[in-house]
Amino acid sequence: MSISPYKTQRWDSLPREVRLMILNALVQDGCKLAHLATVSREWQVELERHNFARIRVTPSRLADFRSMVHRNRTLVGYIWFCLELDDYDCTNCAPGSHLSLDELAEAVAISDTIKCPITASFQNLFSILSTWVPEGDLTLDISIYSPSDSKHWFKYLTFLPDHPSQTIIPTKAADDAQHGWVAGSRHAAPPREAFLKVFHEIMGEGPFDSDDAEFEWWDRLPLVPAVTRLLLRQQNRRRWKPNALAHMIARFPRLQELCYEPWREWGQFEQRKTDRDFHYLFESIQRSNIHLKRLVVFENFNQQYPAILQRFQFGEDLQRCDNTRNPHPAVGRMVALASLQLEHLAASFLVDARHFFAIEPSWEWPNLTSLVLTSKVLRHDEDPVQIEAILHAAAAAAMRMPRLETMQIWNGRKGLAAVFQYQTSRDARQATVTWRATWELTMEPLLIRAWEAVVHYRYDDSWSLSVVQERLDTATIKSHGDAIPCLKLSGQVIRPVSLQQIQTEQKALEGAKTV
Repeated sequence: MSISPYKTQRWDSLPREVRLMILNALVQDGCKLAHLATVSREWQVELERHNFARIRVTPSRLADFRSMVHRNRTLVGYIWFCLELDDYDCTNCAPGSHLSLDELAEAVAISDTIKCPITASFQNLFSILSTWVPEGDLTLDISIYSPSDSKHWFKYLTFLPDHPSQTIIPTKAADDAQHGWVAGSRHAAPPREAFLKVFHEIMGEGPFDSDDAEFEWWDRLPLVPAVTRLLLRQQNRRRWKPNALAHMIARFPRLQELCYEPWREWGQFEQRKTDRDFHYLFESIQRSNIHLKRLVVFENFNQQYPAILQRFQFGEDLQRCDNTRNPHPAVGRMVALASLQLEHLAASFLVDARHFFAIEPSWEWPNLTSLVLTSKVLRHDEDPVQIEAILHAAAAAAMRMPRLETMQIWNGRKGLAAVFQYQTSRDARQATVTWRATWELTMEPLLIRAWEAVVHYRYDDSWSLSVVQERLDTATIKSHGDAIPCLKLSGQVIRPVSLQQIQTEQKALEGAKTV
């Protein structure tokens, strides 16, 4: 009788480490896991832990959401709430002059529809989440887009969940001459109406008769104490009204982290109104979200877009679309006030560090460990005296931040990148100030002494301050998205997948005119 050289082993006879390696391999393989949960009780437990950790919810799935997660509520750590707007065809991808005013408003409006009832969806979601017992951390990631957005003029758009290991897979080279794409390259710019479509204001035309009516509606939604982190990422080109967001965010009384990545406005009038609303938003956050520890604000932009949107006549831009964003001083001051109890603040492009550091003598940041700001002053053609002035102001502010470990003041655009960084190392009993940029800056002795004073004010005389200068290659900076990794900015400035999307867009538009 022949004896088989192979011996069948029971699953439970394998070491637990080996069993977990097999399960992890199945998870990473990307195969469907639902049927595997029936193999054994252990498989069910481990696979449910994976399946329920991250959930995608759409308006159509909300009806089953409560029952779907009832038994595994404690496993849920991330909810991607996708408001998928109606699809549209080429007659509406750039609604223009052939439409009446009423038809144009209907073509761009973002309001309740049968496919995407926005208000009912929020009402249902908040009602469900309001019943969850607050325990552990729960991230709510809200996206609003139409699947058609990437099928017409903006082929490079992607709509993805927030995941640290998310990698954007390059799409097939676009060949759609009707929408300006030939063999993967853009040969014609989108019309202004195409921008109006994808950057339009959410619920601007209804269902509410006024902003106050919308605010009252948000205020009537149930509180959701289970949510501890809220993400509003830059892939949402459609605009949440900042003052409406204030009322939404106030419904999360245990919120500890907010990541908000709006796009800049493309007209001066709209920007002035939005800045007033930003002031309202951050004032509300300071008043209502008392448990907030981390605030990340990144106002995104694209240098090619103003070149498309600007309409010059007799030397005047009728669109009044500025080449670069001009942050409002009152917004910078309000963000500074809202940050007094935070542990981490990153505010890029929406705030200028000059305005942030124009602070009251009584202001202090007892909990702040890291601060990241941008400033338009950090340019190679700027007077070095102005640059040093802001770095002196930063040192004065650092005196009021007893737990500060890292401060970064930066700027980035095509062909330009710069950061001034202050960082401490307790193990080495040393602090370092670094200038890393596409041009050299001589830090005067008075500035160095100002930062030495910060070190000696916070630590004993055994601590020292070192000064580092690093020069970057201008040619490698294709956009602000390239500047971030080149400047070695912390990963707390923008969500990693958002940075990938910015870089993907820049690569797709390579060669297009910039301002």
